[in-house]
Amino acid sequence: MSATAIEKEAKPDPLLATPPPPETESPEAELRNAVEWSDSIISHLKELTHHWELLQLTTQRELKIRYKQTALGAVWAVLQPLSLMLVFGIFFSYFAGMKGDTGMPYALFSYTGLLAWTFFSTALSFAIPSLITNSYVITKIYFPREIVPLSCVLAAFVDFLVAAVIFVGLLLFYHNEITINWNIFFVIPLMAIQLLFTIGVSFFLSAFTVLYRDVRYAMPLVIQVWMFATPILYSATKVKEKSETLYSLYMTLNPMAVIIDSYRKCIIQGLTPDLKFLGIAAAISILLVLASYKYFKHLEREFADLV
Repeated sequence: MSATAIEKEAKPDPLLATPPPPETESPEAELRNAVEWSDSIISHLKELTHHWELLQLTTQRELKIRYKQTALGAVWAVLQPLSLMLVFGIFFSYFAGMKGDTGMPYALFSYTGLLAWTFFSTALSFAIPSLITNSYVITKIYFPREIVPLSCVLAAFVDFLVAAVIFVGLLLFYHNEITINWNIFFVIPLMAIQLLFTIGVSFFLSAFTVLYRDVRYAMPLVIQVWMFATPILYSATKVKEKSETLYSLYMTLNPMAVIIDSYRKCIIQGLTPDLKFLGIAAAISILLVLASYKYFKHLEREFADLV
């Protein structure tokens, strides 16, 4: 038999040859795609916990960028509420004769409200445009996009804790004019409620800003109006003195009013916060976080195309 005939016999039949196995995505990629297109909040939360280290690093990066090349650094977190307290104390207390609740020192009264409000307003100011300002990252790699606005809120919360050091100093300075008791532990659930409410507003508006860029330009005005609609410079009891019905509506529709009023009651006056309105504020905050998170994850699929 010739060599050519042997080669023909040895050549495998292409019809009988075993086809190569189909290319499949890795289990990790399949899981990522499944979660990305899922409508389950629990699945998204599990994925977020898997990226916990990324959230920590992003928060640290947010703080470093915020105070990069500044001479005072994190001191700016203290200067904003402290300077506003001094201005309000001079013009509203000294000249206008405005007083806090039950003769409360106006410096302490105003700083309590300004401290909580500065955290809220700072978090919104950075979180709302965060998806647009970080578009260069969002369009290149996959990660849970809620990390971006969430890191802005957590960075503002760190500033809040730093500025709280001055608040502790004020409490020590006015220790003879305030009442400290076990009600001060209401601060812990109050901070949790405020954090949830801030995250909920940030999720919704940051996603909404991707669709409508007007939001980022309207927010400074909205925050300013919201500030004057919240009992920061004045006491919530002033509203109650005018109308009980208006007071109930006011405290129900504005969770920040409840939070700030409750801070003053439990820290400075030693009183139990109004549990009815505090419960309403907690319920609104929880529902807002869940609804906003679901809305955020629903729009997340289009972020890379829209930003």
